[in-house]
Order: sequence, then structure tokens, then C-alpha cells
Amino acid sequence: MTYPSITRIELPILQELAATGGFEDVRFLYARLIAYFPQLQETHSLHNGDGKGWRRIVQRAGRALDTKREIERLRGHWHITNAGRKRVASESSSFTIERTATALETFTHTDIQNMLADIGRVLGYHAQLEFEYYDVIWRKSKTSPRLSHIFEVQRKGNIDAALAKLKQGYEAQRSKTFLVISNESDTNRARKAMTLGQRGAFHELDNVTTILSFEQLRKLHRHLTSVEDLLIQLFD
Repeated sequence: MTYPSITRIELPILQELAATGGFEDVRFLYARLIAYFPQLQETHSLHNGDGKGWRRIVQRAGRALDTKREIERLRGHWHITNAGRKRVASESSSFTIERTATALETFTHTDIQNMLADIGRVLGYHAQLEFEYYDVIWRKSKTSPRLSHIFEVQRKGNIDAALAKLKQGYEAQRSKTFLVISNESDTNRARKAMTLGQRGAFHELDNVTTILSFEQLRKLHRHLTSVEDLLIQLFD
């Protein structure tokens, strides 16, 4: 397979970083960058940025940008510098990108689970993916028997099944429950299912379950992980 040159990948990296507030976890850049190159999107092995060759090319482009001082790389997080922002401003008018998917549409179920685990770690919780039948759980500590937080990620599929799991978790341990949803229509369906008074199957969740969008979660993840080292110094 012929990949785009490193030089061609540099500007999309800078544009993605600028669009997401200046910094991002590189794990989430791999898939989003594919959208800039339509010829790559038809390749199944690259779906969601899984191709090892593609990740190597992106990493090489990142090193090149780091050498030029247009980004800074720290523990898997890439930050755009003032020099990088100037390059975006100067070149964006002459650079046309062809994207067939938004950044949010490229997030997989596992991407969202990993974000939740990262957020839990930064906040001092022990996070675990795919615990029993829950997507993500947090505990106060690794040995704590109580699940303090339970998360269900709803990208596609039956929203009632996700609500049923949250209901069971809440009734078992009065855990804090969260439904993470990708689109507005599912948000409306979930709210309706939880606000039917005593007639609704999930009315118990109405005042105890928080609904988060992928966009809200991405912003929270980006801001918390960017100051993780500082938080450790403050509270360790």
C-alpha cells in the first residue's frame, strides 16, 4: 500500500490539534487523520486507524513536527505550539481537505471506553473495561468491592439494553450511573424512557443517571489528561 508522504500528513495533524483545543491523545488521531485521505478509507485494515504501517507513518510525521517545534509530544499526548498554529493559519487557505466523516463519527466503542478509563485514572479511581456485563466501571480502589461508577456506551444498538444494565447496577449498589451517547436522537430516546413517571420501565434512573455526549466526554478527557502530571504533583 502507498501511504501519503510524511509532509502531506503534517498539516492535517496540526489542523486536528488546533480544532480540538491544542492537544490530543495520539490514539484518537490515527483514525481521524484517515478521513483526510479518501483513498485510505476503502482499506479495511486501516479502519479506525488500526494499521501498524499507518501508525508508524503518523508517528514519523509527529517526530518531524516535533523537530520543527510545531508540536510537543509528551506521554502519548501531542500539543500544538505557537509555531504550529502559525503554520495552520498560513497554509489552511490553500489546503483543501476531503473528509467523509466527522471526528466524532470516527470514535469507536473502545475509544470511548478508553477515554472513560483515562478520566477515572486521572481522578484517582481504579477503572476497568468490560467488567461483568458493564462497559466501564470505576472503584475507589482496586480492592474495593463496591462499583462507585458504572458507564454504558451507546454508539449503536438497543438503548433499552444499556438502560437495563444501568438500572441493575444502581439497584444493586446504588452506584452512580452514566449513559454515554453518540447522537441527539438517542439522547432524546433515553430521556423519554427515564421520564415516564411510575409507568416507565426505567423511571428509577431519572434523577440518578447522567447522560453524556461523545463531545462532552472528549472535551473532559482532553482537559483532564493535559494536566494529569500537574494534578499528581498537587495531590500526591
